Parts: sequence; structure tokens; C-alpha cells
Amino acid sequence: MQPARARGQRNNPNKVYQDKNLQIIFGVALVSVLGVASITPAFPKLAEALDVPPESIGLLVTVFTFPTMVLGPVLGVLADRWGRKKILVPSLLLFGIAGTACAFARDFNLLLLMRFVQGVGAASLLSLSVTLIGDLYVGERRTAAMGYNASVSSIGTATYPILGGTLAVLGWNYPFMISLAAIPIALLVSFALKNPEPKGEQNLKVYLGNAWKSLRNRQIVGLFIASAANFVLLYGAYVTYLPLLIADSFGASSFVIGLVLSTVSVAIALTSSQLSRLTRAFSASTLIRASFVLYALALVIVPFVPNLWLLFIPTTIFGIGLGIGFPSIQTLLAELAPKEYLGAVMSVNGTFFGLGQTLGPLLMGITFGLGGINAVFYAGVGVAIATLVVFRYCTCL
Repeated sequence: MQPARARGQRNNPNKVYQDKNLQIIFGVALVSVLGVASITPAFPKLAEALDVPPESIGLLVTVFTFPTMVLGPVLGVLADRWGRKKILVPSLLLFGIAGTACAFARDFNLLLLMRFVQGVGAASLLSLSVTLIGDLYVGERRTAAMGYNASVSSIGTATYPILGGTLAVLGWNYPFMISLAAIPIALLVSFALKNPEPKGEQNLKVYLGNAWKSLRNRQIVGLFIASAANFVLLYGAYVTYLPLLIADSFGASSFVIGLVLSTVSVAIALTSSQLSRLTRAFSASTLIRASFVLYALALVIVPFVPNLWLLFIPTTIFGIGLGIGFPSIQTLLAELAPKEYLGAVMSVNGTFFGLGQTLGPLLMGITFGLGGINAVFYAGVGVAIATLVVFRYCTCL
């Protein structure tokens, strides 16, 4: 493993994006965020064409994200035992084939089944893309690679709705065909990615016991909690209820709502691309703590914004927080996790992503029912502050 890591370590970390291995990983990361962002603009047409009640359309997201929560740790263990490519390549192929099959479904139940199968393919993609960065790079180059990977993912998150919306003009099923992109990425991973593979020489029982000890590390647990909180705030307060506030308070169109929301992705991309420079002045733990301060600041501002365009201020602050916090969590996990258990640790972290995605809208929905729209953002402030306190406790050893 050393030769692959040592190669180019003395180079400027800002040039790490020129490495062909990292460019292939970028492709995996772009596929990992494709499954939801590209199809949501087609939901209204899909509901009409397949006669789906509005309260059921969200199942297309739920059945897709659920496998990540259940299968993530299992696939991480297998990636540590069998190798990254043996999990990643079949996952990409399954994602591409099942996702494309969704475009030909004309029954909603069949579509849900295909989405579930596609979700099985997606379950390992995000965590293994980060695991590969941990395998291939160390030090400042790893930090830079994590930052660039987060930037690329954010660019995908920002542009996929535009691409999906454009294709949806042709028909509700056309956005699903974007999933075909996973197949050439699978071929690149199989034949062009040069990565060190774990040997998996330990007895399985010994491996599982040692992996469990690694997962019980207090710092790693703190990072898992921070990961979940990121997605509680993002999917709960931001993705689900900020559009409702914009529509109700300012009467904005869907296009304008999308424009306001896109500032988060832009801020993430710009900030995370500078992560290696920030880590020269601040530790990863400091940046993670700062991110939750920024989340709290952004969310507390939202209820007091008197003008639609002034919402760009809190959304930009929120995006900066994600840009420094999310990749810093991944970087610190890669540093703390023993290399032979890195796949398992990153996959469990992926399970916490899914937990946050699931709990965020649920918790904020309960808050909305009890206290109205502004209560959602105040609750988000509380989650951010509580997470900051827990994270400080877990990392102050």
C-alpha cells in the first residue's frame, strides 16, 4: 500500500485532482448522488402518468435510501475482506441496470421494486468512494482529495435537478435513463483504477471483533453522530421545510425556490475545494465544530429574513458549514480508522447518513405540527448546538 500512497506526496496537494485515480473516484461520487437529485423534478408528471397519490410519491426516495441503512455495514465488511473493486463494480452495474429499467416500468409497484434494487446498488457507493480516498492518499493530499470530492458531489447535486427537469419535459421516465452513466464508471473502476486492495487475511471472527473495537472508539462515535446531524439538518430543515417557507412567505415560483436552494450547493463546492488550505490553519475537529456554529447561525436567521433575496445569506452560511464540516468528518474518520477496517468504518458512517436522511424530515415534521414553520428552524438550531456539545465531549480526550 505504501508505494501508491507515497507517489506524489511531495507535490502540491491542490494538484491532487489531476490524479486519474481521483478522477475515477469523482465519477463514483457523482453516481452516488444521482439517484434522488435527477428524478425529483419528474415526480409531478410521474404521479399523473401512473396515477400515484401525492402522499405515496415519496416512497420512490424511501425505498431507494433504505438499503443503505441496512446493507451499508455488511458491504463495508465485505469490501475490507474481498477488496473494494469486488463490491464497487457490481454495485455500479446494478445501479445502472436497475435505474435504467425504471424508465420502462409502467406500474408503480414495479417501479418501487426497481428503485429498491437500484438502492441496493447505491448502498456502498458514497462510503466506498471515500474509503478509496483514504486508501490512496495521506496527509494534506487526503484532505485536499476529500475536499475536491465533496465539491464534485455538490456540483452534481446542484446540476442533476436541472438535467432531470429538462429530460422530464420529454417524459417522466427519461430522467431515470441518466443511471446508464454508472456502467462506464464501473468499467473505469474495473480496468483503470489503480488502488491498493486489502488482503483480508484475518479470521472473520477476529476481524469482526477488532472492527467492533474500532467502532467503539469515542472519537469515531462522535464523528458518526456529527454525520447523522448533518443530514438531519440538511434533509429536515433545509430540503423539506425551507421550500415551504419560501413558497408560503414570499409566493415564489418553483424556479426561484430552486435558485435559492442551489446556493447551498454552490457554497459547498467553493468552500470544500479550499479545504486543504483551511486545514493548514485549523484542525479537522475545529472545522467540524465551526460547521455546527454556522448551521445554528444560518437557521436562526431564516425566520427573521424579511426579503426573499436576503435568504441567500443564511443559505450561503449553511453551505459554507457543510463545505468545511462534511469532508472534515470523512478526513478525520480516515485518519482514526485502522486501515484494515476502513471500509467497515466508512460504511457504518454511511448508515448514519441514511439515519439522518430518514429522521430529519420525520423529526422536523413533528416540530412543524407542534409549533409551525419557524419552530422547525429553531429546532434545527437546537440540534446543531446539541451536536456541538456531544462532539466536543467525544473528541476532548
